[in-house]
Amino acid sequence: MDGMTPTILLDLDGTLIDSAPGIYSSLRHAFAAHGLPVPDEATLRTFVGPPIHDSMRRHHVPEELVEPVVASYREAFAAGGLYDATVYDGVPEALQALRDAGVRLVVATAKPEVFAGPIVERLGLDRFVDGVFGAPLDEGTSKGDIIARALSTSAAGLDAGALLMVGDREHDVHGAIENGLRAVGVRWGYAQPGELEDAGATAVVAEPADLAATALELLRAAA
Repeated sequence: MDGMTPTILLDLDGTLIDSAPGIYSSLRHAFAAHGLPVPDEATLRTFVGPPIHDSMRRHHVPEELVEPVVASYREAFAAGGLYDATVYDGVPEALQALRDAGVRLVVATAKPEVFAGPIVERLGLDRFVDGVFGAPLDEGTSKGDIIARALSTSAAGLDAGALLMVGDREHDVHGAIENGLRAVGVRWGYAQPGELEDAGATAVVAEPADLAATALELLRAAA
């Protein structure tokens, strides 16, 4: 790739790992603890990926309860829910193929960084990635902000053509576009039908086995 070090930013939840079980159980605990109706599974699914405060407000949690419910969620999540997750089949092989092709891999997630790092390590993904960038606990940042920080730290001086974002939700795509990057969407995560295409993803892949080839093709085409 003409001597450049290509870099791929990777979302975590819904892209590398199926983290729904731990997130769902922690959310159910938090809603019940504050006397709120516990959302059904289809609604809980929409919480996976975006910043948790945004999701609470989008689902009409009263403003005065947003922080207490988030605090209860994080308490349950830190107590064990964060490790109730599995790596998607085929993801390690895809990451290894990208590494073998000389691609630098960096996690960029809206999950708080204090959780994301230990999860990546616990699930054995740390051997593939050169850094993990997440949100602060106060979540004063967007996905675009997180991507920008990851780029400034990990990919300084690279042309945007040597960079991609891979994620499963529209905010991954929007954050990439805000930073002048192309985005590859993955269908095995938590997006609604058509969500990734409508957001402007450059390509969408159906299976982890397709990820490396698609990403490398885009990187080479831009070289």
